Amino acid sequence: MANKSDFWKKSGVKSVLSSLICIFLGLFIGYLVLLVINPAESFKALGAIIKNYFWYPNAMMVKRAMGNTLVRTAPLIMCSLSVLFAYKTGLFNIGAAGQYTLGAAFALLLAIRFECNWFVCLLAAVLAGAFLGALSGLLKAFFNVNEVISCIMLNWISLYSTNMIMLACKEPTSPYTFPLHTKGKQALLPDLGLGSLFGKNKYITIAVFLSVIMAILVWILLDKTKFGYELKATGLNKNAAKYAGMNEKKNIIITMAIAGGLAGLAASFYYQSGIEQWFCSATTLPAMGFNGIAAAFLGGLHPIGTIFSSYFIQHITDGGALVDKSIYSPQISDFISSIIIYLCGFVLFIKYLIGKIAEKKESNGGN
Repeated sequence: MANKSDFWKKSGVKSVLSSLICIFLGLFIGYLVLLVINPAESFKALGAIIKNYFWYPNAMMVKRAMGNTLVRTAPLIMCSLSVLFAYKTGLFNIGAAGQYTLGAAFALLLAIRFECNWFVCLLAAVLAGAFLGALSGLLKAFFNVNEVISCIMLNWISLYSTNMIMLACKEPTSPYTFPLHTKGKQALLPDLGLGSLFGKNKYITIAVFLSVIMAILVWILLDKTKFGYELKATGLNKNAAKYAGMNEKKNIIITMAIAGGLAGLAASFYYQSGIEQWFCSATTLPAMGFNGIAAAFLGGLHPIGTIFSSYFIQHITDGGALVDKSIYSPQISDFISSIIIYLCGFVLFIKYLIGKIAEKKESNGGN
């Protein structure tokens, strides 16, 4: 009979269990904070965070709010895949936020200023993100510049460049760009009738399905193809890859370009849904790019896992906005979400601990 500890040593089991532990700890710590602020309303507030759209009183509102969560989940999946793709090949793409930002700039510029259709805008966002990612890859490959440093610098260059570019698309009386639903309708992603399924939600688009398809494609590329094997081999040891006849410099640049393209696609999925306009005086980078890091680790660094982890993070983020603001500070929802996101960084450590405990049980002869 097989040893029971073998079950706990399986990579998939350790990934799922460690993610669930982080989620539980995050919610528990968040509840303690709510308890300290207002004990009488703490359980109700936690319930609102967990329920999210189920908090609403009627079915139409539930469906519409569910649609909004899915609209925001799609780009988060893409940012998560961007971070994961680079990480799997030995690189840390902390520049997803900048690549996302530049992708948004070109998608909106072509949509509002040049009235291009949705596919052209989507392609422009991908190419913009890929360009920025490839630039970091080029600096890494030829000048050995750490990709974390170059990505951080390019993040801020992207943000302020985007603010300047977006002045050409700004509403005259507000600091925001024109809404795509009023100027640039041709650039809105198709919905294929999905809006009617979510309470006539006008923001739900094919991005929800495309993000899942992209996660599957990334999984196939990394784990089932020769090309993916070469990229991972280069990340593990570029000198060994070079000795084996691989072009390690080209692989590093391609890896970062693909990662950047995925982040750019995330911006297209978000802004071409029409759910939000770009704030032309932004001084902070979009949280979507950084939340992608948490979603990647919470998902066990597996492309399919990012689908579920991204949805969960977006679910609690949207649920946190429903906490009673007359009792709790408006920032309490962000605070609780950030606790859970912070704990996502310990997923790999908890996974390691589970493996060590299983090995210890096995060495002690426990079944």
